[in-house]
Amino acid sequence: MASADPFDSALDLLRRLNPKDTAANVQRLCSLAPSLTEDLLESVDVPLTIKRDTKTGRDFLCCDYNRDGDSWRSPWSNEFFPAIDDGEGVVPSERVRKMEVKAGEAFDVYRELYFEGGISSVYFWDVDDGFAGCVLLKKSASPSSKSAASWDSIHVFEALDRARTARYKLTSTVILNLGTDAENLGNMDLSGNMVRQVEQDLPVENDGSHVTNIGKMVEDMEGKMRNLLQEVYFGKAKDVVGDLRSIASLSEAKRDKATHQEMINSMSRS
Repeated sequence: MASADPFDSALDLLRRLNPKDTAANVQRLCSLAPSLTEDLLESVDVPLTIKRDTKTGRDFLCCDYNRDGDSWRSPWSNEFFPAIDDGEGVVPSERVRKMEVKAGEAFDVYRELYFEGGISSVYFWDVDDGFAGCVLLKKSASPSSKSAASWDSIHVFEALDRARTARYKLTSTVILNLGTDAENLGNMDLSGNMVRQVEQDLPVENDGSHVTNIGKMVEDMEGKMRNLLQEVYFGKAKDVVGDLRSIASLSEAKRDKATHQEMINSMSRS
């Protein structure tokens, strides 16, 4: 019998553990099996972490797509923090960097309109026959000392240039964490993630068209995933609570039962 692949076993283990603890569990697995570190960091989506760009004074989000070793590139200054000793690190070409800056400004407005706070970061990089990138959005809230919530969305895309069009491949992941430990409600933990993919061919006139197309695709995908999460998390919870405990009063329940019995009796007499 062939032995199980360590990487597949690690992924299988992560799927069985609480999604809320994914980041900590990935670090534990990396400590236990250092040879899997790069593969795990590239393959497993975890809640986004925040770092400060000391040159511009702005926060930015960290993921595997702006990481170079133990340093992360800021989209605001295009520099790595902490600084890389052996050079500038991997940065996009001048053309792709210009699109990255425009997209970053656009999604900063998008973040303020839809999230009313939080942090956004956009990273682009060069690939054969086009470019690729990711759009990161994070919003955390703590209504009280015993409750907290966070939304992390990671949109990774590839844009392949063609004659007057571009082929876009978008993979979107939303990580949602909701938790409370209030005395009147008890302990509640709703954590999970959702992944969706889409491909589209869209017209392109210039580099600005890429930013517009990507923005529309991300906006549409986020709206769909938000509605699905609302249905999965809150709709299902409402159904479960409804099955456990009716909200109707005792008098209404008796009246409905009597009406039901009367209908059965009338049907049996006919």
